[in-house]
Amino acid sequence: MITLQDRDSETVIDENDIERLVNQVHKLVMLPGEEIIHVLPQEYKVDGQAEIKEPIGMYGGRLEANFHVVVGQVSSIRNIGRCVKSAGLELEGITLEPLASANAVLSQEEKEAGVALIDIGGGTTDLAIFRDGIIRHTAVIPFGGNVITEDIKEGCSIIEKQAELLKIKFGSAWPGENKDNEIVSIPGLRGRDPKEITLKNLSKIIHARVVEIVEQVYVEIKNYGHEEQKKKLIAGIVLTGGGSQLKHLKQLVEYITGMDTRVGYPNEHLAGDSDDAITSPLFATAVGLVMDGLKRQERIKAEKIEEEFEAEAAIEAEQGIEEEIAVELPKKHKRSFLDALTERVKDFLDNAE
Repeated sequence: MITLQDRDSETVIDENDIERLVNQVHKLVMLPGEEIIHVLPQEYKVDGQAEIKEPIGMYGGRLEANFHVVVGQVSSIRNIGRCVKSAGLELEGITLEPLASANAVLSQEEKEAGVALIDIGGGTTDLAIFRDGIIRHTAVIPFGGNVITEDIKEGCSIIEKQAELLKIKFGSAWPGENKDNEIVSIPGLRGRDPKEITLKNLSKIIHARVVEIVEQVYVEIKNYGHEEQKKKLIAGIVLTGGGSQLKHLKQLVEYITGMDTRVGYPNEHLAGDSDDAITSPLFATAVGLVMDGLKRQERIKAEKIEEEFEAEAAIEAEQGIEEEIAVELPKKHKRSFLDALTERVKDFLDNAE
């Protein structure tokens, strides 16, 4: 909780006050090697009145706020920046992956009702929980699709490329769906005999790892307080990311958590003639990042327009002052000429007498 004091109680709270609060959070001392990525407001308190979502425009002498702070490793952030620059691009900013995915696949109604977004990526599984339209909890679990592929590689004694193809084409998170006589043949290496693998064994390997991932995610959901009535996630769970395309994953997640589940696609924010491949959950984060980048550009453009408007107003004000002086000067000159003429006429008449 951060408090903004030394205010007049008759002053209206504005955006500058919120920005000052956020800046105070950024000044907090982090552990060595850590850096603040996001400062996300949860709720505000004005003069003791709690649970305020939007304090701007209210009168108040004491403004307090609760924030959800997202912290990342400095070395990881630098490595990402280096990769972006190596690709010939400029790094505009850092966005937490589940936040980007959420923008692409979640509706505002789901965020209001309460929803858990599970983004199963290649290296990690990311969780973002929304309630009342505000992000309430985030977590990153260091297991993703690559761990499942590694398990298939070790369990079936095949190379990684073959394991990845097996997972995509024949993989299932529910072993009961496969019969014992369903077999897939894997080509042998350098003239060796092909290797036969039953789909049931393949599903068992995948099932074991997926259950571990989902259970860890569910622990985070319970840590948030989903079992409390006030924090219940009415909209359930939304799965996205490349790992969400695994067959029968939706049914397994519903079985473990008991929560309604759907797969999130980013097609709502794409043009109707977009390639079908882009509408895959695999590109949810990418679409979300593009949306975030467009919002940044609009914000920067709006700030530039505001600065230009203020600059023009200042120039016009200066020109107005100069014109006023220029108008006043001739009037003064005209008055002095008449006065002088009057005096001359008086002198002439006096002399004439």
